[in-house]
Amino acid sequence: MSKSPTSRRRRANEVKTRAHSPSNMFTMCRVIGCGRTARAGTQDGLDTRLCRVHADHYSRHGSPYKGSYAAKQIAPYRKLALDWLSAHRDDATVRNALDRVTGLYTAAGAHVEAFRLRGLSPEARAKAAWARLRKAKVDPLRVVAAWLTVEMIIRDDPQPETKLEFKQVQAAKLVHKMASGTHKSWGEGAAVTSLHVYPRSRGRVLRYIGADLQQASELAWEQFKAETKRTGP
Repeated sequence: MSKSPTSRRRRANEVKTRAHSPSNMFTMCRVIGCGRTARAGTQDGLDTRLCRVHADHYSRHGSPYKGSYAAKQIAPYRKLALDWLSAHRDDATVRNALDRVTGLYTAAGAHVEAFRLRGLSPEARAKAAWARLRKAKVDPLRVVAAWLTVEMIIRDDPQPETKLEFKQVQAAKLVHKMASGTHKSWGEGAAVTSLHVYPRSRGRVLRYIGADLQQASELAWEQFKAETKRTGP
């Protein structure tokens, strides 16, 4: 049963009060060498594990300490993934992955402009991201390639972050960039007015996108891994 507006407001006020009431039970951020106070020990949130800096890092990258891979690192792995998927497009596991991504496009619902996302839940924002990809006619093969790319780069990383959440967020960030914004223009010539709005690539929405992508692509990754048995792009 859904909560009433009054109950939701009461809950929101309770959380806000707790967030602005520091607790002496929680002192240090758990990231080794940080030295800052965990957010629950300040007037800046409820996080009992991480300080604001590492909490923000975790939200954006899927790890409180390891950053996202750079475009230069990603490029050769992405090319290998795209080449392999293109050559195996008729294989059952690859067809299944592409069909699953197409299914995510279809089930995403109506397209929502990027500037209308405020107030939507993370799950609804994730669906909106799939709808943007559909509207932009992004080839599902590119989406599946994002998962293979991240699997390969983590596999070859000498100091990898092995948690599944990190992998999902890294892949979701690649997909999110494929159709990340809304772009509109009005008028003509020197009087033209442009609007460019980009949804933020962080938080729980990336976890939803990454989980969807994993479910769609993991069998194709298993086939790729079994066939290639190689290290490095």
